[in-house]
Amino acid sequence: MTLIAIVLTALVALLHVGFMVLEMFFWTKPLGRRVFALTQQRALDSAQLAANQGLYNGFLAAGLVWGLLIGDRAICLFFLGCVVVAGLFGAATVKRSILYVQAVPAILAAVAVHYF
Repeated sequence: MTLIAIVLTALVALLHVGFMVLEMFFWTKPLGRRVFALTQQRALDSAQLAANQGLYNGFLAAGLVWGLLIGDRAICLFFLGCVVVAGLFGAATVKRSILYVQAVPAILAAVAVHYF
């Protein structure tokens, strides 16, 4: 893989580590509530679901890091594809900005991994 493919994939992985930390540890804290535009009560009511979602985001990051560490394009493309699907679904069902925050970076990384 080229440096650009590695960097873009690593950035997507880093984003997902950030999502994991926010969803698992800061969901009910002021930072998490501000990032996700939640009231205190809504954050408390959805904390278990957010922690579960955060765990899955951690798995996506782990898969991307694994693919990078062993230099396997197929593994990187699989996990980037999962991120794209999650981003498209989130954009369709939660908030359109998820498309730009999650799906677009993964699409760019996947293009770089596949073609470069």
